[in-house]
Amino acid sequence: MVKVLSVGGSIVAPDKPDSEFLKKFASLVREWLKEDSSHKLILVVGGGGPARAYQNAYKAVNEGGVQTDAAEADWIGIMATRLNAQLLRAIFSDLCKEPVVYDPTQCNDFTGRVLVAAGWKPGFSTDTDAVYLAERFGAKTVVNLSNIEKVYTDDPKKNPDAKPLDKISWADFRKMVGDEWVPGKNCPFDPIASKKAEAAGLTVICAGGKNIENIRNILDGKQFIGTTIC
Repeated sequence: MVKVLSVGGSIVAPDKPDSEFLKKFASLVREWLKEDSSHKLILVVGGGGPARAYQNAYKAVNEGGVQTDAAEADWIGIMATRLNAQLLRAIFSDLCKEPVVYDPTQCNDFTGRVLVAAGWKPGFSTDTDAVYLAERFGAKTVVNLSNIEKVYTDDPKKNPDAKPLDKISWADFRKMVGDEWVPGKNCPFDPIASKKAEAAGLTVICAGGKNIENIRNILDGKQFIGTTIC
């Protein structure tokens, strides 16, 4: 049984690597894998604070000068995802036999219990890579872990009337996030990934990544706090 976790960079490295969280997360993963020899995990890692910091520096330097290039900004973010992914792969080096995956379309198998993937190319976030890998390895659900516990009807920071959702259809969710990807865009699940996940008939669970017990409940198919998109 393969499970796919899209692990937001905002929880791995909000500004720098969160070693306390990573210790707890590593313990969770090891315990879950130990309980059933058929369990396997694919971890797709985002860029987090470092990605945004470097992208913002690029934009700041270009203010009033050369026009900022979206592809260049994306590549900066991708490199941050690869550094975070290399850290995770090192943490699980005894369980992860393959190098970090950069191109999900060229990954045909993995011999260990854990596979770690990072950003691929400009035009979308690591959420899309997670969808590609879910399709490739027969996973029906992608668990998207970030710094928000649920999807809201609107941005709760801007709209006090925004309400948390337990479940939402792909059609309604895609109306909320739109169809275009902007480097560094902050949304529960990226628009390109959403379109591909809907077409593939995948379910996405959005949940808070710092709640270790809740992540365990999701992996075990138990009641959890989060939003199901299907």
